[in-house]
Amino acid sequence: MTTPATPPMVLTLAGSDPSGGAGIQADILTLASLGCHPLSVITAITVQDTVGVNDLMVLDSDWVNDQARFLMEDMPVAAFKIGMLGSVENVAVAAQLIADYPDIPVVLDPVLASGGGHDLADEDVISAMRDMLIPQVSILTPNSLEARRLASNDPDEDEELTLDQCAERIMALGVPYLLITGTHENSKEVINSLYGQDGVVRADHWERLPGSYHGSGCTLASAIAGMLATGLLLPEAVREAQEYTYQTLLNGFRPGMGQFLPDRMFWARGDDEEEADAAKR
Repeated sequence: MTTPATPPMVLTLAGSDPSGGAGIQADILTLASLGCHPLSVITAITVQDTVGVNDLMVLDSDWVNDQARFLMEDMPVAAFKIGMLGSVENVAVAAQLIADYPDIPVVLDPVLASGGGHDLADEDVISAMRDMLIPQVSILTPNSLEARRLASNDPDEDEELTLDQCAERIMALGVPYLLITGTHENSKEVINSLYGQDGVVRADHWERLPGSYHGSGCTLASAIAGMLATGLLLPEAVREAQEYTYQTLLNGFRPGMGQFLPDRMFWARGDDEEEADAAKR
């Protein structure tokens, strides 16, 4: 009897979103959809729905560390994806974890606020990310609002910074690749720019979709991690992950009274619908 091949494993550290729209639930759905096996380390528990975050409880850093260490000692991990950490102590745990496994690619989605605008990281957490975490990751994936917060300690300066200026400052922290997404910019199209040490590697233009989506950033970062886990080089992983994420948004749905959710399993439901239509004919 032949032993089935083991899918690539991606370890994700993120907060729990009971709506399934963002956070670790979004990571799990995305990675499973791409054929990876998700290993999930919960950093925080939230009370939230599609409208916004009502409350947040950050887990003790020892619990976060133990979750990750037990998994790493048991199974081979092909990529890390890091989302909301919630405390300086959890930033330190994540930084030490990836330092102990320097050959594993790391995707960091610096979740600083929820889609509804709830603040999820204070200045101490942001400072710790700049000092301990960002210099170690393979790619950082902020949206334009997050990029401006990471690039500046002065809130009054944020709106004045261009994204190229943000990129220059963030790249100076030591990260080899930076993907700034343009969903929050006032532009006709959404422009996502991938920066490397020599400047812009690629700029991808996407049609701006109507509506507001909960979990698109988590989906994109997880998709990049999944693509890296399957062996793609980083620039190509970024391109493929954007295409996947765009399709999840095109097929998004609005299950509640708030934002739309990306459909990470769009390809499966699309086949089902085609088969149902064929059966009717």
